[in-house]
Amino acid sequence: MDTLSYKTISANKQTANKEWVIIDAEDEILGRLSSKVAKILRGKYKPSFTPHADIGDNVIVINAEKVQLTGKKWTGKIYVRHTGYPGGLRTRTASEVMERTPIRLVEHAVKGMLPKNRLGSQLYRNLYVYEGTEHPHTAQQPKEVKLSDLK
Repeated sequence: MDTLSYKTISANKQTANKEWVIIDAEDEILGRLSSKVAKILRGKYKPSFTPHADIGDNVIVINAEKVQLTGKKWTGKIYVRHTGYPGGLRTRTASEVMERTPIRLVEHAVKGMLPKNRLGSQLYRNLYVYEGTEHPHTAQQPKEVKLSDLK
């Protein structure tokens, strides 16, 4: 018996089978949507999942302006940033962020669920979020995915 024939195959960037996936965010709850999108970006739904490699799919999220928050999060959830200057702390509520740039709500939530390292930065580049149903990625022939089908 040849012992070398039983090797564990670890996927890498060259052997990854990356696809394009489209997700409709209409009437979806932000946190639940973001966690499933982060899993798809990471590649956790694939049998060849490898923790140290970018093998996840490219994800297009449409209808970002129709995402929902539960409870009193529209007024209670606060997004904080700092300009870098003394006294430069800036805060906005979720409803204010939604008025200005609804794309940022989804992007911020998904980015928070990705690893905080170089791999997380790489994975974040595979996320494309758009308002409305129009997107410029029709040439990639993305497959429609229903979030209710995913665990």
